[in-house]
Amino acid sequence: MKAIIVAAGTGSRLGELTKDKPKCMVNIAGRPLINYQLEVLKSCNIDDISIIAGYKYEKIPKKDINLFINENYASTNMVYTLFCAKEILNSNHDILLSYGDIIYTKKLVENITNKNFEVNVAVDTLWKKYWESRMENPLEDAETLKLDSNKNILEIGKKTNSFKDIEAQYIGLIKIRSDVAKKLFNIYQELDQKVFYDGKTFNQMYMTTFIQHLINIGTEVKAIPCKRGWVEIDTPSDLKIAENWIKGINNEGYEF
Repeated sequence: MKAIIVAAGTGSRLGELTKDKPKCMVNIAGRPLINYQLEVLKSCNIDDISIIAGYKYEKIPKKDINLFINENYASTNMVYTLFCAKEILNSNHDILLSYGDIIYTKKLVENITNKNFEVNVAVDTLWKKYWESRMENPLEDAETLKLDSNKNILEIGKKTNSFKDIEAQYIGLIKIRSDVAKKLFNIYQELDQKVFYDGKTFNQMYMTTFIQHLINIGTEVKAIPCKRGWVEIDTPSDLKIAENWIKGINNEGYEF
């Protein structure tokens, strides 16, 4: 198995903390965010790791990783960034795809990688308490996630005004089986590049929008539930939550 970490964005919501470094290099409890990811992945025997960077990419240490660059990071989004490393997707290996601004436990990674569905998507069933600790109104940020009785994802990534539309929350960690991974770029290129996708241009397409397209064309996209076991770093207040989580402070209910 190979891992791809998508980490090209500017991390603008972290303000001065990302003025001279990418978000994945921001310190959390004394260590760069990316170090926590690399440590967990290697503990799961995933040693072939690629990082797709963009903003301030030169600040990312190149030891023990493959570094790809999205030169157009300022005008593109996650899906475009992913295909900057399309040769990794075509390598006949299962792929673990991770956002560059999350930290997760070894057990969470093991759980998603041990399943052999076409596409496994980690989703947090205890998301609401976590979102409430991060923001006043969780529905301003949370997105839909609807499942059938077999945990197949039916809908993902839409805006909603109701908690009933959110059975769990997507966290930004996906495992893609090798036979599906090698088809992804062609599926992407077959899309109409002149239309908008969930309000975004083709180059600015969200990852959840692309996942929804895979579902719509018949790909098996399975929800792999977790009960916390991860944190996201998007704002300065997220940093404090993440530091407490790493140190085991106020961690009740935050384990896998």
